[in-house]
Parts: sequence; C-alpha cells; structure tokens
Amino acid sequence: MKDLVAALGLALAIEGLLCAAFPGAMRRAMQEASQTPMERMRLVGLLSAAAGVVVVGVVRLLLG
Repeated sequence: MKDLVAALGLALAIEGLLCAAFPGAMRRAMQEASQTPMERMRLVGLLSAAAGVVVVGVVRLLLG
C-alpha cells in the first residue's frame, strides 16, 4: 500500500511539473485526447498499465 501511495504521488508530481513547464503543449494534448475514440483510449490505458506493472516488477527484481 505504501508503494501505491508513493507511486500516485510521483505521478501527480510529474504531471504537475509538465503542466507548469509546458502549459500550451499540455492543453493541446488534452484537447487531442478528448477527440480520441474511447476504444483507443481504453487500449492505450490498458497497455500503459501493463507496461507500468512490468517496469515495477523488473525494478523490484533487479534492485530488490
């Protein structure tokens, strides 16, 4: 549970930094995302989640 909360905090920090550093690009990305079909969004979301789980697993294996 501790790792999950830390990961969520890190994701919020990165997103916040991106919004602060590149507000125009973030706005364009959000507008583009709102035009993307829902099925594609689901696929990208599932692939991103799977990639995240793989990265966490590899890091835990390699770094203990």
